[in-house]
Amino acid sequence: MEHKREFNNGASFWVQVDNHSVTTLTELQEKYQLSDEMLTYSLDKNERARVEYDAEEHAFLLVYNVPHRHKTDNHYETSPMTFIIKEHHLFSFTTDHTGYVTDMMENLLHKNSNQSEYSLLFHTLFLISDSFFPLIEEVNSERMRLNQKLRERTTNKNLLELSDLEIGLVYLVTATKQNAVLLQQIRALSIFHRLHDNEKEQLDDALIEAKQAVEMTNLASQVIDQLSGAYNNLLNNNLNDTMKFLTIWSLLLTVPTIVTGFFGMNVPLPFSNSVFGWAIAMLISLGLSVWMLLAMWRRIK
Repeated sequence: MEHKREFNNGASFWVQVDNHSVTTLTELQEKYQLSDEMLTYSLDKNERARVEYDAEEHAFLLVYNVPHRHKTDNHYETSPMTFIIKEHHLFSFTTDHTGYVTDMMENLLHKNSNQSEYSLLFHTLFLISDSFFPLIEEVNSERMRLNQKLRERTTNKNLLELSDLEIGLVYLVTATKQNAVLLQQIRALSIFHRLHDNEKEQLDDALIEAKQAVEMTNLASQVIDQLSGAYNNLLNNNLNDTMKFLTIWSLLLTVPTIVTGFFGMNVPLPFSNSVFGWAIAMLISLGLSVWMLLAMWRRIK
């Protein structure tokens, strides 16, 4: 469904578009002469962050990564959201996961309706970048909780939860990096020189916020990678200790088997007719076992 709202004293218009309605997109193309390429970007759920300016059509396209507010498979993901500016019209294309951005834009216009379409766009991008911070803080809190649980007991459940955090951070790190690069690319477009000073300042603010989101997600990702590597090394070390113990124990058990095997043969052997033959055989086995244990202990140390 299309919802149109004017602002900036009637000089600008904001058109809210639901991506689910193909009919609405067709009507938009006919009504506002939006190109097929730009509408294709708005429909692509896997589109990467990008920015383009068509000088002939005077159309500005921006695809920005927006974080989901709710988890998917125990981790956060992101979705691309498309913005188009053409002839003083700002088009925002939302889905179920990015619909909350519309509320952000409504609040921005409620606070200040006398702003241009580019000002509204850059303010919105600032808030979208800012929305990554609560998710990163939640990931850090989950990481500290899992670290405490893993110190107490390293279980598969806890390790799987740690893996979910790593997967979620992959989405957040990739999304924030693309957003920051996108905002930097705007400076290289011809439209940048047409922006007013206050709009350029707002773009700089959005870029600073995006870079801060990149730094925070990178830091969180590096900490979790270190934590995951530490527990992997710990598990490998525990496995090595277990294999050492089993190897030593199996070797010690072979000594009595060899000794008693000799005395079980039907050939004359020392002490075979003695009343204390069994005790002597056990003493021999015990002596050889102690000697082998001491020899292996020196090698292990």
